[in-house]
Amino acid sequence: MRASGWEAPVTVAELVDAGPLAGARMYGGGENPVRGVRIVDELSVFATVAPHTAVVLIGTAAGGGWAVEMAMRRAWEQAAACVIAPAGGLSEGSGEVLAERLGVTLIFVDEDPLIVAVRVASAASRPDAARTQLVARCATRLAEAGASARRVLGVLNAELPGTSVAFLDRYGRPLAGRRDAAAGRWSAEVTVPDREGGVLGTLVAGGSSRSPGWPAVVRTVLGLAVAPLTAWTAQESLTAARDFALQSALAERLIGSQMSEAGGSGKSGKSGEIGERSGSGKPGDSGDFGEARVAATALGWPVGGPIAAYQLRPLTPAADASLVQALVTGALGQVPVLVRGEGWAGWSASGPEELAERLHHCLRTLPWPCAGGVGAQVDGLPAVGESLLGAEAAAYVAGEGSVVRADRMGPAELLGALPTGVLRAPAAVVLRPLLEIDRDGTLLETLAAVLDEGGALKAAERLGVHRNTITTRLDRIRSAGFDLDDAATRLALQLACHVMLS
Repeated sequence: MRASGWEAPVTVAELVDAGPLAGARMYGGGENPVRGVRIVDELSVFATVAPHTAVVLIGTAAGGGWAVEMAMRRAWEQAAACVIAPAGGLSEGSGEVLAERLGVTLIFVDEDPLIVAVRVASAASRPDAARTQLVARCATRLAEAGASARRVLGVLNAELPGTSVAFLDRYGRPLAGRRDAAAGRWSAEVTVPDREGGVLGTLVAGGSSRSPGWPAVVRTVLGLAVAPLTAWTAQESLTAARDFALQSALAERLIGSQMSEAGGSGKSGKSGEIGERSGSGKPGDSGDFGEARVAATALGWPVGGPIAAYQLRPLTPAADASLVQALVTGALGQVPVLVRGEGWAGWSASGPEELAERLHHCLRTLPWPCAGGVGAQVDGLPAVGESLLGAEAAAYVAGEGSVVRADRMGPAELLGALPTGVLRAPAAVVLRPLLEIDRDGTLLETLAAVLDEGGALKAAERLGVHRNTITTRLDRIRSAGFDLDDAATRLALQLACHVMLS
């Protein structure tokens, strides 16, 4: 069953934009419905013209400028839908002024007006048939476009005159098409599913036409575009799945370009068009990030909204990255997998708790002993670097087969994640004045205890000595040039002590 409005009368604009008057020159709004056609060869015939009739001028009624002008005035009196005249009877400049002054749409045609009258009469009597022809033409063009989001949106915007169409990802951000698709007097949208039955994105269309039947036609055509867009996602996924390095590089591009996206420095394509690439051959949405986001969306990766990062840390040598990718996506869903440090990392739309559970299941399927970490949830890709760092630290302190969440790590766990091998030399530089006077290591141990426990009393209890002993040792530490009242100094000393004592 067709949507409501399909049988509604065609408007003058529909006849010109996508019907039997395609290519004609129209002056005026073209918003009136057309319920019939009347051929007028002399002005006296206007007495029998019914409202909402398309008047086709021939003979003396179209024989000159004054004749067309008089016909326009009579058409206005009879509330005609429009006046169709052969080209040459009135200058187009005069016709535009006349149409604006009288509020009657004037159309100039180059072919035989009688042939035009037959076509318009057919469309007016069977509006559903006229619209079906448009839908059939769109179906053919969409089949020719193939599996390409850019080409599919190009067909939609070319074949649906007066209508702007865009393809939005699941977060409402445009991937291809025109940016003004949501603007206008009306709008229509169709959901595009992903490979798992979820939502990949939405086709959105809008325009200024007042025809009650046009939105229904547009919605039908949008439905025809779902299949090629679904095929596009499958093709992109298969292409990337053949090569782990390709997906890893794509994920790196998204991370590397997120600062530009956050700063809003992207440039749009020509004439409001966006998509895989603009006509200049450069990314058409937001530079490198915009192009990468289109490809990531086709793969089903989360590119907007709350996300959390994960990290896998192998405890023994492991080199089969393709196998890791297959097992990770099998457990976590469609997520990026990239080489990071000595392991693999990525991000997911799942919250930290759910992500940790899935990652724990993934560890049991890996053929090597691994540990996992989950970063804190952040608001989209611009902050994914923060979550990745947290996931890396959490994975570092996690034991074999376990997953640690960064948002549940305390100060001790965070310090445990420090790469002590790398930081030992800088720590020795920071503590050199103390190490030169600390022959048996008691001053270093005392300083670490005081900083960890937050005071001399608890440090004395921890070390099993009298409080006065701690006070005496602190005086020696201060004499080495350390200002323990300065917060920045205390932080640097605490980190250095941890590195030297671990």
